[in-house]
Amino acid sequence: LHLTPLMIDLYTFTTPNGRKASIMLEELGLPYAVHVIDITKGDQFTPEFVAINPNSKIPAIVDHDTAMTVFESGAILIYLAEKTGRLLPTDQKNRFLVLEWLMLQMASVGPMFGQLNHFKRFAPEKIPYAIERYEKETLRLYGVLDKQLSSHEFICGEYSIADITTFPWVASYEFQGLTLDNHPHLKRWFATIQARPAVQKGMKVP
Repeated sequence: LHLTPLMIDLYTFTTPNGRKASIMLEELGLPYAVHVIDITKGDQFTPEFVAINPNSKIPAIVDHDTAMTVFESGAILIYLAEKTGRLLPTDQKNRFLVLEWLMLQMASVGPMFGQLNHFKRFAPEKIPYAIERYEKETLRLYGVLDKQLSSHEFICGEYSIADITTFPWVASYEFQGLTLDNHPHLKRWFATIQARPAVQKGMKVP
């Protein structure tokens, strides 16, 4: 019977989704080893990685403590929260409040901010319609978050996986050429999260 958790293998790259997992592992203080999957070179399509995530996306983890493989960043956060009993409430009302905002990030914040990143910074041609569409939706989501944070210190009251899943995407605002100045509650929250040592460490992985 081992008393300390066995190592978790983290397969990741320098993206907002990848950083959610490393921030979570740092917050929980779990031992983990980093395996860089360079998505710019196609590492995600190797047979070895497809065996871990059939969808060829990062992040993914292999937990040698439980012999579990988990892919999809939201699923990883829920798994690690349940493994440790931290950062996800156990009472139904507050648990589903956190899960709602986790799902909002997965379904709206990530896809919309990601499309804005693509069309504004990476697309071979600048398409004004696409940039305007995704910038407008990104700013709308800033407003949704700002309103929620006007009456909550963190997204769901207490610090949780809802904050961890959202932070790395909001952190791309300068990259997108945007500002948080028009959303003071979101700006305050961002500064609070950014100051956390585990967040600072996790944002540098890999």
